[in-house]
Amino acid sequence: MNKQISFLLLILFLVAPLPAYSKDNVVVVKLSGAINPAVAEYVSYEISQANAEKDSLIVLHMDTPGGLDTSMREIIKKIQSSEVPVASFVAPTGSRAASAGTFITMASHIAAMAPGTNIGAAHPINMLGGGNDNEQAKTMKKKVVNDAAAYIRSLAELRKRNAHWAELAVVNSVSISAEEAMKLNVIDLVAGDVKALVLAIDGREVQLASGSVRLKTKNLKIIYHEMNPRQKLLDIISSPNVTYILMMLGLVGLFFELSNPGLILPGVIGSISLILALYAMQTLPINYAGLLLILFGVILFIAEINVMSYGLLSISGVVSIFLGSTMLIDSDDPALQISRTILYPTLALSVILSLGIVLLATRTRSLKKLGGIEGMIGETGLVKEALNPQGRVLVHGELWEAEADNRINEGERVQVDLVEGLRIKVSKVQDSQKD
Repeated sequence: MNKQISFLLLILFLVAPLPAYSKDNVVVVKLSGAINPAVAEYVSYEISQANAEKDSLIVLHMDTPGGLDTSMREIIKKIQSSEVPVASFVAPTGSRAASAGTFITMASHIAAMAPGTNIGAAHPINMLGGGNDNEQAKTMKKKVVNDAAAYIRSLAELRKRNAHWAELAVVNSVSISAEEAMKLNVIDLVAGDVKALVLAIDGREVQLASGSVRLKTKNLKIIYHEMNPRQKLLDIISSPNVTYILMMLGLVGLFFELSNPGLILPGVIGSISLILALYAMQTLPINYAGLLLILFGVILFIAEINVMSYGLLSISGVVSIFLGSTMLIDSDDPALQISRTILYPTLALSVILSLGIVLLATRTRSLKKLGGIEGMIGETGLVKEALNPQGRVLVHGELWEAEADNRINEGERVQVDLVEGLRIKVSKVQDSQKD
């Protein structure tokens, strides 16, 4: 009988599913700055890894002014499909979860903020560039706002949070402090740091896609993760300030190459910078009228090299680039605008370099050529064998077969008028021209 029971227990052990392996870790993913494709890739990867390794909790440690709608939605989809609970934590003190950050906080299984932080101002900005005065633009803006309001309301209702306030954050751009957010049921708790958050949510029940689970976070190991070097690079170049610098560097480099063909290095650096700038522009609300004005200004500088306009084209180019630079970013959000301390020095340096290139190219064009056949024209030489009409002349330390219209005696000085293959045509230098 005992053998039969032992055999049955062995069978049950073999066929029963094994319990899920847990590393008993809390993974903290740091987010600082705008939400862009690089940040979306980073967060999505970390959530996937945490699910694969069956960690206990993911904490999105946030301080963001907002960002790109598509990147925000990619992160939210990853949160909603995660089998590991995700907690959004707006920290440290002085941080914010604005715009896209508000949506991500609402979508998370747990929403927490540190004292002295704020959340809200989630009104969608114009990511297509251009003006908003015509009826079609106003209608499109209304559709975008209504879509965003419905989206954040659905996220708040899913997590049983204040859907009315969430909608106001989109429609009226309202923003509140951590303490107010707690009172209005916008977030779940206020915590001083990650350790306090982990202790506070121990035993809390959260709803995942697969069902409800009770958190056991007490005494868990907290691991901090950051972007890899590639993601950091993509995140850096997505900054409006860095994007503008890269664009101007790229345009000046290409302009330098076009005005001085064959230098190679300025063209290579300019091309790389411009490609990186174009990549970053997909994350920013670019006004394409401003971008076209900048390109038109560069074209005017190129035209100045070949057209004698007495500086008129250069002045027009400066005005065009200045107006384009001030119009380039079409957003009222300071976090998505080019800093004036970056814009004006970069613009001034770019214009000075461009004007310098134009000046040098213009002067070089008027300089006498010193090498090759062209360099021989106008040079003086000494007759070594009398020209009658042919003879030999010493020019630049070399003996040339020469020809003249009139007889020129040995020892007299002559001027090179024409070069035909290995023969030159000369004329006698008058006494007033002799050295």
